[in-house]
Amino acid sequence: MNRLNLIRSNLVIAGCLLATTTLASPDASTAYPHIPEPMVFDMMRPLGAKQGELEANVLTTTPWSGKDGNTHWAPEVEYTFADGLAIEFEFPAENSRLAEFKLGLQATFGTFNGGRSVHGAQYLGIYDRHQHRYSNSFVYTLGHRFNQRWSSMSMLGVSDLSLSSNDRNNPILNHALFYEATQSTTLGLEVNYLGGRDGHLLLMPQLHQKLTHNMNLQLGVGLNRERGESAQPELGIRLIREF
Repeated sequence: MNRLNLIRSNLVIAGCLLATTTLASPDASTAYPHIPEPMVFDMMRPLGAKQGELEANVLTTTPWSGKDGNTHWAPEVEYTFADGLAIEFEFPAENSRLAEFKLGLQATFGTFNGGRSVHGAQYLGIYDRHQHRYSNSFVYTLGHRFNQRWSSMSMLGVSDLSLSSNDRNNPILNHALFYEATQSTTLGLEVNYLGGRDGHLLLMPQLHQKLTHNMNLQLGVGLNRERGESAQPELGIRLIREF
């Protein structure tokens, strides 16, 4: 796909996302269920976020063993430019090298199941600086509040979208289950699967800790299995600052 066609496809997807939200979004007074955000597969603010919300965060992951000893880290900025609509700018890096540019859009479709469930969609456009290659992904997001303590966030979609290549259109599945132990401490278990030649399966138990009224820390230690490789322990940490 050349650059012009990619830009056109990105605009079409973004337009569909915005149009769907306009048609499906509920009344502004609708109460959205509070559901924590996964650590590995980050969201662009929670579903149902209000206009003007701003966040900066950085995720760092590193393997404890194995042939890939590189540290991956990704600073990003998220902004809710309208109720239920958010945008993200992300700059993934590998060690000291800037690896990619990412632009994300997220839309909230509304609540259902008596206000206990919320759903939406997320789109990412990605430019790989090393391979000089553009790609994009799309996922449907579904959050559910079981009770005062337990909740979950699920994402299902496709990575590396293409209408012409059988080697692309790889499935994405991310599911996170949360238990809110206290008002400031949440325990979670996140499963992240990416299909395809460069796919992986990641299991990441995690701790979310509120440090101050606008600072949060997410810390996880899990196992990551790259396709064709044995599972390796991995450490992840995300520091979040809300404005």
